[in-house]
Amino acid sequence: MKNFEFFEPTTLPEASRLFAQEHAQLLAGGTDLVIGMKASTETPQTVISLQKIPGLDGISTDADNNITIGAMTKVREVELSEDIQKHHTALAEGALEIGSIQIRNLATIGGNIAHASPAADTVAGLLVADAQVDIASADGGRAVPINELFTGPGQTVLKPGEIITQFRLPNPTSGSHYIKHKIREVMDLAFIGVASAVNLENGVIKEARIGLAAVAPTPIRATEAENLLKGKIPTLELLRQAGEAAAAATSPISDLRCSAEHRKEMVNVLTKRTLQRAVARA
Repeated sequence: MKNFEFFEPTTLPEASRLFAQEHAQLLAGGTDLVIGMKASTETPQTVISLQKIPGLDGISTDADNNITIGAMTKVREVELSEDIQKHHTALAEGALEIGSIQIRNLATIGGNIAHASPAADTVAGLLVADAQVDIASADGGRAVPINELFTGPGQTVLKPGEIITQFRLPNPTSGSHYIKHKIREVMDLAFIGVASAVNLENGVIKEARIGLAAVAPTPIRATEAENLLKGKIPTLELLRQAGEAAAAATSPISDLRCSAEHRKEMVNVLTKRTLQRAVARA
């Protein structure tokens, strides 16, 4: 591990000014950064810990069941939150898929998203929650929809010095479900991650959202499939058509773990499965 400067700011403006420097990295849970530094794949000259900045962790729910999750909230807390389990089940299920319990007790949801892996396990659940991402800098703040945050593998719209502070989940869902396609039962990267969420009204799909991970350069929403479902009765044939539409929206790659063709086919299959379970939960 190469030498570096270490800072523990106590305010967001201070952290933002430090983070705006070249070759600076933020330290949240450290489950990615520390491993990268030990392997010399990450060589920051400055490391800025967010641990001493108040107000960046915790989960809160208002009277309308809108949920706010601080960026420094541990993944384990997201997994176990009763409000998230009830209103955004897919997100809780995605959190459960990250590493081991020891890792989830260290890793933060902000770090999982800011790392910008197309295969991140919490991202599909946040997509179907229609999450808003609050971002702070030394000059103020802004909000970005989660589906507009990513620009490529490991890349986001964040500007130098900008820090994710919280996620706002404004639309409670009637039912949602997440499936991670992987080889091993635990601690494996997703070949594919699919989340579906539906709101039903008198047996008709009032709204549907489908989030896909690891099947494009960035996590994506399958909007054509969502539009196909809206206003219709969720028959098996309709859900099959939605699966096909979701697969058509993907642009996966072939790698050592999985072929592009297999990924497309499994998006079709898993979209149908997650929609069936989401409808049943609704």
